[in-house]
Amino acid sequence: MNKAMTTPFESEVRETPAQPETSEAPAAAAGAGRKPAARPANGAVVPPPPADTIGLPSTLLDITPQQAGTQTLLRGLAILEAAAAGVRDLRTFGAALGTTRSTTHRLVSSLVQARYLRQVQGGYLLGPKLIELGTIALEQMPLTTVARPHLESLAELTHDTIHLGVRDGDDVLYIDKIPGTRGLEMRSRVGHRMPLASTGIGKAMMLDLVPDQWQSLFDASRRALAGVSFRPDNRPDQQTFMQRMTHYAAGGFTFDLEENEASIRCVAAPVRDASGSIVAALSVASTIPYMSLERMDELIPVVQREARAISEELGWRVPQPTTRRIKR
Repeated sequence: MNKAMTTPFESEVRETPAQPETSEAPAAAAGAGRKPAARPANGAVVPPPPADTIGLPSTLLDITPQQAGTQTLLRGLAILEAAAAGVRDLRTFGAALGTTRSTTHRLVSSLVQARYLRQVQGGYLLGPKLIELGTIALEQMPLTTVARPHLESLAELTHDTIHLGVRDGDDVLYIDKIPGTRGLEMRSRVGHRMPLASTGIGKAMMLDLVPDQWQSLFDASRRALAGVSFRPDNRPDQQTFMQRMTHYAAGGFTFDLEENEASIRCVAAPVRDASGSIVAALSVASTIPYMSLERMDELIPVVQREARAISEELGWRVPQPTTRRIKR
């Protein structure tokens, strides 16, 4: 590579010495009273753990043995993960990596120059380069492609009809469907639209909205279905609908209790992206003989598990507690 084209981080990777830096060893005073480092069969010395450690959401630095360049790369990635977890200052970065201040500063400075981090008053935040790469990653990961294996797993487990949908205005747009194996057929199809508030999958995409928006979408659903008759008519009134939505929002799931199609019930859960926003929903649907209220309750964690797995592939992470414990 032309030297003029070398990025700061690439330079850091190549220039890292082949042997571990002697400055990484703890000071004699700090190491007093510790047992000597164990020497495994290959003769390499395993240094004792640093005195100041912090939990990270990955085990990148546990990969051994490491080449010098690989170690630097993994340290850089660990810094990015620490920043994503809320770490802001050099001292805590160093505690997380077990590196000296000078090494930590060099790594962080390289990441700032390469725009993977940005320096602000009070510390460091993730940089714009990650936004660029994240956007490209999302473009290379279509929702239906990511979700399909999870839909198939759900279909195999339940034998029921599986839907995947996204919001389109006041409607849910079905973008994938796997028919059940019980010999039943529903009117839903890929490309079909139905009012959000009348379907379980649509209501799952309403869970983060405020009550006024629930009300507005409920009214829109009633207008859209004004000429449709249900026998029996199980469409809830406004008060019942609002009470149910409050219950659903607290539990992270929704039901369709024959509100969209007579004798059809479903259990649904939302799918989130890296920002935490609801971008889709999936559902398991069947007729009353196969979808008792007891079974619907049993399906809630099953449907949520697959929705959560899709969300994680889209970059969503389970919210972490705001407090962090640091061992000293």
